[in-house]
Amino acid sequence: MDSASTPQTTEPHFSLTLHDTQITVLGTAHVSKTSAEVVQQMLDSGAYDAVAVELCPSRHQSLVKPDDMARMDLFQILREGKVTMIAASLALGAYQQRLAEQFGIEPGAEMRMALQGAREHQLPVLLIDRELGTTLKRSYRNVPWWKRFNLFAGLMASLVSREKISESEIEALKQGDMLETTFAQFADDSRELYEPLIAERDRYMAARLQSIARDGDYRHILAVVGAGHLQGIEAHLRTPSSAPVEVIRDMEQVPPPARWPKFVPWVIVALILTGFAIGFSRNPELGMSLVLMWIYINGGLAALGAIIARAHPGTVLAAALAAPLTSLNPTIGVGMVAAAVEIYLRKPNVGDFSNLRRDTMRLRGWWNNRVSRVFVVFMLTTLGSAIGTYTAGFTIFERLMN
Repeated sequence: MDSASTPQTTEPHFSLTLHDTQITVLGTAHVSKTSAEVVQQMLDSGAYDAVAVELCPSRHQSLVKPDDMARMDLFQILREGKVTMIAASLALGAYQQRLAEQFGIEPGAEMRMALQGAREHQLPVLLIDRELGTTLKRSYRNVPWWKRFNLFAGLMASLVSREKISESEIEALKQGDMLETTFAQFADDSRELYEPLIAERDRYMAARLQSIARDGDYRHILAVVGAGHLQGIEAHLRTPSSAPVEVIRDMEQVPPPARWPKFVPWVIVALILTGFAIGFSRNPELGMSLVLMWIYINGGLAALGAIIARAHPGTVLAAALAAPLTSLNPTIGVGMVAAAVEIYLRKPNVGDFSNLRRDTMRLRGWWNNRVSRVFVVFMLTTLGSAIGTYTAGFTIFERLMN
């Protein structure tokens, strides 16, 4: 390595050469103005012919084309089952924006500066981070199933909290990773999140840099990553993998979900139908009362969820009618039906999409924005129907036992 070719900086960094390509990895603080300034200074030095950034395609797209949110297809999101993922991403963005408001800083400013500097100096931008959706899914799968609801609920609850973000949290963000620091505060054991959020991404980004260096297209690459990834990336680059492409492919795989949870809804449906059958075999009036009980409880709680979500009256009615039926058909949920009806009855306009990120910074905004309210309708009607299913089921068998 030729140290003279690397501009001097007090920010944490290291340089090494792989396959005749020099790589300088700069560790930055995602919430530091200084880091953004250092990135600009290093790019202005003219020492680099490419810029690698800790961004995936979707995060890069949201930075360079923030208005693309307005082209989001809500019906496609429903069909592909991405409602919870999109809602979690919005809640994460809202938490990060609170940092900007409280401390007058812009999370990810150094990444924006890297993109801007690359554009000004006409340098190619290399996206080396793993796709955010894949990371979130692998993180979700790495947390035991009984803790997953607490993780998501905690993230959403951060929207309610008006507590100031402490200086210690800011210091953790400066030294660590935005995703890991954010989610760790909602996890019972942050070690369950460290592997997919930090360790795997260290290995992934190192493999991406190694693969790029092996192609030999660039002489000197500046890689801008969070300070929390610096040590891990350096360790992997100094003992490079013999098959970086295979590492990348392996890290991009989403582990299949456990099979047994898929059978639980069908078992519940079988038990409910068995209860109906027993009731009718004893007395037609008893059987009919059990069916009506199922309709009232399940439909009523799903409708209550829609009311709390401030859904359209037509959506409330749809939830009440659909829940007793969808609860007996695990292939479709009442949340999907209710959200689709809400979209049809209250079509989001361009302003709703444009204001989505700003509105979701506050809990009230999730109800006021027609796009985010679709997510609220989906989640609350689903929750209402789930509670209704278990409540009605226990009530039915309690009646049969008497």
